[in-house]
Amino acid sequence: MKDFPGAPGTISSLVFRILQSLFAAGSIAFMATSPGFSAYTAFCYLVVSMALQFIWSLGLACLDLYQLVKKADLQQSVLVGLFVAGDWVTGLLSLGAVSASGGLTVLFSQDLKLCKAVDCWNFQLAVSLGFLSWFLVWLSSLVMLWLLAAG
Repeated sequence: MKDFPGAPGTISSLVFRILQSLFAAGSIAFMATSPGFSAYTAFCYLVVSMALQFIWSLGLACLDLYQLVKKADLQQSVLVGLFVAGDWVTGLLSLGAVSASGGLTVLFSQDLKLCKAVDCWNFQLAVSLGFLSWFLVWLSSLVMLWLLAAG
């Protein structure tokens, strides 16, 4: 199981975690530079959720890097269970935030036609990057769940 793609301490896991962190940070950056985003709860929820996702993914990327450098074993059932729980919690929070923000962005751009008055590109990019971050978390959580069940 140590060579399973996406397992803790593999290059693919490190790449997953770094990409999750980058997409979450990009989502935060685009939303934070949007004028008036703080007036909408869904957008604030997206920023908080992506910040949590960034911290979680960056922490696990550091653990993956540690395992790759020191050849430590992070595939113990207790640790993998913690990774599964953390991935599922942050993944569900991220999915909720991205869905709510995406719905608000569609409301602004398609229904209310506010994108002519307000620049919606930052909103749309933030939601897109948040969705990409969530998708990678979802893949990681499935790999971790598979490892937990197989271990």
